[in-house]
Amino acid sequence: MYYDLTKGKIYKSLLLFALPMIAGNLLQQFYNIADTLIVGQVLGKAALAAVGSAYTLMTFLTSIFLGLSMGSGALFSIYQGKGEDKLLKLSIIHAFVLIMLITVILNVAVYVGIDGIMHFLRTPEDVYEGMRTYLIIIFSGLFATSLYNFFSCLLRALGNSTAPLVFLAVSAVLNIGLDLLFVMVLSMGIGGAAFATVISQYVSGVGITIYVLKTRRDLYPERSQLHFNKNILKEIANLSCLTCLQQSVMNFGILMVQGLVNSFGTTIMAAFAAAVKIDTFAYLPVQDFGNAYSTFVAQNYGAGNKDRIRKGTKAAFIMSISFSIVISLLVWIFAKPLMHIFISKKEVMVIAAGIKYLRIEGAFYFGIGCLFLLYGYYRAIKKVEMSVVLTVISLGTRVALAYILSPFIGEIGIWMAIPIGWALADITGIIYMKKK
Repeated sequence: MYYDLTKGKIYKSLLLFALPMIAGNLLQQFYNIADTLIVGQVLGKAALAAVGSAYTLMTFLTSIFLGLSMGSGALFSIYQGKGEDKLLKLSIIHAFVLIMLITVILNVAVYVGIDGIMHFLRTPEDVYEGMRTYLIIIFSGLFATSLYNFFSCLLRALGNSTAPLVFLAVSAVLNIGLDLLFVMVLSMGIGGAAFATVISQYVSGVGITIYVLKTRRDLYPERSQLHFNKNILKEIANLSCLTCLQQSVMNFGILMVQGLVNSFGTTIMAAFAAAVKIDTFAYLPVQDFGNAYSTFVAQNYGAGNKDRIRKGTKAAFIMSISFSIVISLLVWIFAKPLMHIFISKKEVMVIAAGIKYLRIEGAFYFGIGCLFLLYGYYRAIKKVEMSVVLTVISLGTRVALAYILSPFIGEIGIWMAIPIGWALADITGIIYMKKK
């Protein structure tokens, strides 16, 4: 189903368009949650720490593809709103070639530099071999991840948020089944968890590619239109590369924090690995709502509906903040049972550290909810550089405070730095929005 977000009731349009995106990304988290849960319960603390640290790295790498695709998607939505079919087709071809080329280059680079990356992350000796094994396998799924992100962003930009959900649902179920088979039945260890994820990624990536090629033949440009267009490439490069930079800076900052966490040893690494999965799952809906809101703004920006954008912005902030407050309360109350899902009850110190993280950082989800809306807004109105500025403020504060506070108050300093960074970025973004 394709939604025209330039028409209809704003609250209803935003919610109906966002729900499949939220459901889809929640399912996507099952890729990593299945690994974490099964690895933590079956293989133990060291294996959990290895998979958790690898997850942070993979999130950073995936953010590059996601940023490029989200930036291109903003341009697709603007052309869709304007009704510029020819420019839409050309922009899709240009963006696809650019993103696939970057994917190949990045894939080669991570294999060549794998040991340097692990040393940068300050990986402990008892985790090193397991994490290296996991990464060598998981890197082979980067191309599939890139395919999925490109075509899912394309479909969402055109108003279809349901089809990506279907492919993720199949992939998530397959991933869980293969995890159980490879790790618990065949005893393939940490490598089995990685193979399960890669196979599932290719199912979703190749599947959605075939779906788009078969169902949207109207997006194929004619032969006479297949030519290099410098202006379109410049537009794509501006939106995609800046969005990619914003996503990459955000996740590179998290990667630096991961290195600091690793320096506290395996117990804190394992606690962080489990807590971050809970954390990501908790605020993922507001992240996807921010992306849905971005498509809403971009389509209306292309159509010139400024008043609708203003009303939609007010509605989006009310909905996001309300949801975030509810989720914060639930995470605060159920922090301990949530940690038990990922780690054995015998690991008392790991669970205690994880609970501290969730109760300090999880109390302020409304901060990250507002920040995702601001990212989406500035991307949609072609001011992606402002998203980069907000990311630098948020992550710069987080990293700096984490390194400053942790020598004095331990890992709690790392957890406290997170909401402070969100707050500073939110204040900056809202002031700029109101003034400009």
